[in-house]
Amino acid sequence: MKLVKISIADADGIAPLVAAFRAQLKAYKGIKSEPNIDAGKEEIIEFLKSDFPVFAIEDKGVFVGYIVCRIDEPCLWVEHIFVREDCRRSGVATMLFNKAEEIAASMGEDTVYNFVHPNNENMIHFLRSKGYTVLNMIEIRKPYSGEKLASTIHVEKEVFDY
Repeated sequence: MKLVKISIADADGIAPLVAAFRAQLKAYKGIKSEPNIDAGKEEIIEFLKSDFPVFAIEDKGVFVGYIVCRIDEPCLWVEHIFVREDCRRSGVATMLFNKAEEIAASMGEDTVYNFVHPNNENMIHFLRSKGYTVLNMIEIRKPYSGEKLASTIHVEKEVFDY
């Protein structure tokens, strides 16, 4: 396995992973969807055209995981990190995340900022294993039209639909 910097020439190879990432995010909200490879390609090209650092792990000529970083100085944000299901728990995410931390350190920062869906228990566990324990922000929005919310989350004295 090797870490590679992604360019627009790699868009076709990385698009299935981006599409799978988007389908997985929808699943966390209870929405079933099929990965849209064309949309995945379009999304990764937009990141690359916007100069977001994008890296992937290549194994035997196939991309098995990727990370998209956004630099909003002085912060580095992980926009996407995704590993193919059959390659999880093999060090791929660690290799990718280490690259993000390396970029942040080169900017003089000692942390990476991460948006994580509250149902993404695997990512939450992964981040905690890396020492990421500070809840930094909460995103609040109105319910989508027709959205059925199944539970609530308590933050201090506040209760939010979830």
